[in-house]
Amino acid sequence: MAAPEFWSNPEQAQATVAELKALASVLKPLSELARAADHLDELLVLAEEDPAFAAEVAAELDRLQENLAELELRALLSGPHDSANAILTVNARDGGVDANDWAEMLLRMYCQWAQKQGYEVELLDRQDNEEAGISSAAIAVRGPFAYGYLKGETGIHRLVRISPFNADGKRQTSFAAVDVSPEINESSEIEIREEDVREDVFRASGAGGQHVNKTSSAIRLTHLPTGIVVQCQNERSQHKNRATAYKMLRARLARLEEEKREAEQEAKYQSQARKGFGSQIRNYFLHPEQRVKDARTGYLVSNFQSVMDGNLQGFLDAYLRWRVGHEAAGPREHGSAAPPSAASRTARGTA
Repeated sequence: MAAPEFWSNPEQAQATVAELKALASVLKPLSELARAADHLDELLVLAEEDPAFAAEVAAELDRLQENLAELELRALLSGPHDSANAILTVNARDGGVDANDWAEMLLRMYCQWAQKQGYEVELLDRQDNEEAGISSAAIAVRGPFAYGYLKGETGIHRLVRISPFNADGKRQTSFAAVDVSPEINESSEIEIREEDVREDVFRASGAGGQHVNKTSSAIRLTHLPTGIVVQCQNERSQHKNRATAYKMLRARLARLEEEKREAEQEAKYQSQARKGFGSQIRNYFLHPEQRVKDARTGYLVSNFQSVMDGNLQGFLDAYLRWRVGHEAAGPREHGSAAPPSAASRTARGTA
């Protein structure tokens, strides 16, 4: 980074800075933990000479154990792209206008979580529904291990509530699909051949008035070999939209390769995850009671609004632990539910 020509390639430079932040996010707390352990040795010596230090030793030990648990959790982020930034898309599914509203609620939830983590969020694409909510949206979440934490959010999210769009006040079930891919730079191993991509140009939709795009600046890319479709219309410049669309396509292809590796691993245990209706990864309830429960880990929080305000970390941590246990279980435990983690038991107790 100290080289004079470092910023001559801004995109590569930003990737290097992001890599440095990811490494520092592990090495800094590790160094602090090592220093604190040395300090604990000194406290133990003082406690032997003066019993008044005993309480301080116990408090410091508890703090070190919490920090160690966080580092052990970070060690689970060992996938090939876990340290990368994330591209997260939300699509409304079954449920009509309620589903559009639900998709927008999820988008806000992830933006709030990213803000609490000190991550940067960039809106890549957004298609509003005419009545309420969104049809789809894509954001880039940039920060240390953003993809590693968020990749477990891929799947169907189900909401049960009294519909605000139903005059009879009936209960409504809505579905939204979340997809998370690693943000990959152009120098990565993901190669996109021009002949494999069909590009469509169209006019971007808007909220009306000055926001309506008068030119055909929106870009839609279709990757013919895989059928993956991405689009971007957030910028007024066609060039910028095209660059962002290719970045989104590269991310989706990287995620596809990772899914293939995961599928091969899962096939060894004959435990391939189900997809489609009835396979939601998380259920959110506003009626008859407020709770959010992960269908995979059993992690439960009784404060619905707290979760929607971005307090997701408990779910993300529980998934990382569950994933390790799920892979370690192997064929002997295929089909059996994983025991609740200490984190999930704590969440249920405090909730």
